[in-house]
Amino acid sequence: MIRPILLAAAIIAPTLAMAGDPDRDAITAGYARQARDADPAFSVFSAKRGEDLFRTRWSGGDPRTPSCTACHTDNPRAPGRNARTGRPIDPVAVSVNPSRFTDAGDVEKQFTRDCKSVLGRPCTPLEKG
Repeated sequence: MIRPILLAAAIIAPTLAMAGDPDRDAITAGYARQARDADPAFSVFSAKRGEDLFRTRWSGGDPRTPSCTACHTDNPRAPGRNARTGRPIDPVAVSVNPSRFTDAGDVEKQFTRDCKSVLGRPCTPLEKG
């Protein structure tokens, strides 16, 4: 019983932490507009789809980075390390790193580079959201 509650809290807490930052909200709204333009049936981003994208092992990108977890670890609240350079990476979870995903230019730069490295292609607006 405790484990499902902890899992639910781990999923909900980052979502709550992300809510309310105007810069982050604007970035998310922009990706939502792009997702609707690509697919008029789009209605909402999904934390589950995001987690699946984050944890999936892809085969199209750099073999050193088959998944986001290759650099960001299985725990988004933990610091990571760039798999190619060894450079430290701050936690990706907004609940631990409130400045994460607040600079639109930086977010887009990271997605441009990291999607190519991990997926072997650009991320879609749905994947970015």
